[in-house]
Amino acid sequence: MADEEGAGLMSSMSQFIKELVRDANEMDRLGLFEKRRMLERAINIIRDFREQIGASQSTFKRDVVKDLQTIAASIEDQSDRDVSRAFLEAAGAIRALKILMDSTPQHHDEGQDV
Repeated sequence: MADEEGAGLMSSMSQFIKELVRDANEMDRLGLFEKRRMLERAINIIRDFREQIGASQSTFKRDVVKDLQTIAASIEDQSDRDVSRAFLEAAGAIRALKILMDSTPQHHDEGQDV
């Protein structure tokens, strides 16, 4: 069951990455609320993934979460181009963390006696 839940989570993360990329290319169809909501969702996912793999903010040269928070907090002052870049950056960060999670042994061996 845990494997099914994990597979479902990874599948939903893949869907969210696709949604971020699609929306990055269709900024004009999103309102300020949707843009902020997508960024906030990405921030929460990145934080959750980091926590699950045991990565701290100091692990990263530049903290994408802080950048995304800044853009989300001032979304009304951001150009569509800047928000689009933020969406793509979020998608890249989530994709990289998803790969790290997939390759972390503790996530593959859950529920198994070692």
